[in-house]
Amino acid sequence: MDFNDTQQEAEFRVEARSWLEGNKPERSAADERIGGEESYLRAAKAWQKRKYEAGWACLHWPKEYGGRGASPMERIIWGQEEGKYAALSGPFAIGQGMCGPTLMGYAIEEHKQKYLPPMASGEHIWCQLFSEPGAGSDVAGLSTRAVKDGDEWVINGQKIWTSGAQFSDYGILLTRTDPDVPKHKGLTMFWIDMHDDAVEVRPIKQASGASGFNEVYFTDLRVHDSQRLGAPGQGWEVALTTLMNERLAVGDAPGPDFNEIFDLVCDLPDENDNPLVEDGRVIEHLARWYCQKSGLKYTKYRTISALSQGKTPGPENSITKIVSAAKLQQISRFAIDALGISGTIRDEFEGNEDNPALPFIDGFMGAPGLRIAGGTDEILRNIIAERVLGLPQEVRVDKDKPFSQL
Repeated sequence: MDFNDTQQEAEFRVEARSWLEGNKPERSAADERIGGEESYLRAAKAWQKRKYEAGWACLHWPKEYGGRGASPMERIIWGQEEGKYAALSGPFAIGQGMCGPTLMGYAIEEHKQKYLPPMASGEHIWCQLFSEPGAGSDVAGLSTRAVKDGDEWVINGQKIWTSGAQFSDYGILLTRTDPDVPKHKGLTMFWIDMHDDAVEVRPIKQASGASGFNEVYFTDLRVHDSQRLGAPGQGWEVALTTLMNERLAVGDAPGPDFNEIFDLVCDLPDENDNPLVEDGRVIEHLARWYCQKSGLKYTKYRTISALSQGKTPGPENSITKIVSAAKLQQISRFAIDALGISGTIRDEFEGNEDNPALPFIDGFMGAPGLRIAGGTDEILRNIIAERVLGLPQEVRVDKDKPFSQL
C-alpha cells in the first residue's frame, strides 16, 4: 500500500487546492442549513455550478457528459481537498454517484447527451426509487408494476425512504414487469420525470425535524419505452450497477467524529471541575473511537490503492458505512450526555452556529436514518459475511420460485 502521491497526482492536488482557495464558499453547509432547506439548496446549486463551469464537477465522467475524464485517483484527491465544502454537494450525491453511471451504462445516447450535463452542473437533481414498504432489505421483492401499452409503460405502485425525492427533478425507478418468473428476473428499470402529475411525493418527518426521506406514489404514470434502462427483465442487472456505485458514493456518515468529541471533552469539566478528558471511562471511549477512525482510514486507503491500480473496489466498502454510522450515533449520544441539559436544546436561529451542542444533536437524530439508508446494518453484515469472509449464504426458500407464487 503506497500512501504517497505520484508526481502527476501531487501536481493535480496543488491545482485543486489552489482553485479551492480562490473559489471556496463563504459559508459552510452547516451554516446554510440554519436558513432552511431552500437556502441550503440555493447554496448547493451555486457551488455545484461554480465547480462545473471551472471543470471540477464529476471529474471522472467523460467530457462529453459534463466531466473532465479524470482518473479515479484524481477523483479521490479532489474529494480529499474539497473537504468540508463537499457537504454542499449532498443534494447531488445520489444522482452523480449512482443515477449518472446507470444512465451512462444503459440509456440511449440521445438521453445521455441531454440529461447528464445538467446532472453534473447541479441544474437537475436525481433520486433513486428502489425500496418499498414490502421490499426494503429485499429490493427484489418489490411490487410496483409496469405494464406495456404500445410505446409506453403504465406504472402503478409506491416507493419509500427515497432520499431527496421532494426536491428531485428526475429519478431512476425499478419496477416489476413480469410476475411469472423468479423475483430477480422479472424487473425492469426506467428513468422518470418527478414533476409528472402522476407522481406524488410525501416527505417523511424525522425526529431531527428534517425530511430527508420520502414516500413516492405512482398512479397510472406513463413512461415512454425509450426511457427504459436495459432490456425488459434486465432490471436486476441494471440495479446492481447502481448499487455497486452506491458503495463508493455513500461514504462516511457525515457529522461529528473523533476530533470533535476529543475537543469537547478537553473543554468540559467533570463533577469535580477537572477536565473530563482525564476520566478513565472517557479515555476508554476515546480509544475505541480513535481505533475505529484509524481502521476506516486505512480501509479507505485499500480502496484508493485498488483504484490506483485500475481495480474495482469490492464489497469491503460496506465496512465503511456500517462502522461510521454506528460511531456517529455513539459519539453524539456521549456528547449529549456530557453536555447535560444544554445538550438537549437545539436552537435554530442566525448567529447560533457556534452552539457546541448543535452538531451532536443533529448527529444523534440523523444517525438512525443513516443506519438504514444505503443498506441496513443487518444487510451490510450479511454482505461482509458472505462476500468478504466467504461464509455460507443464508437459506433462501423463495429461490427460483415465480414471484406470483410467493
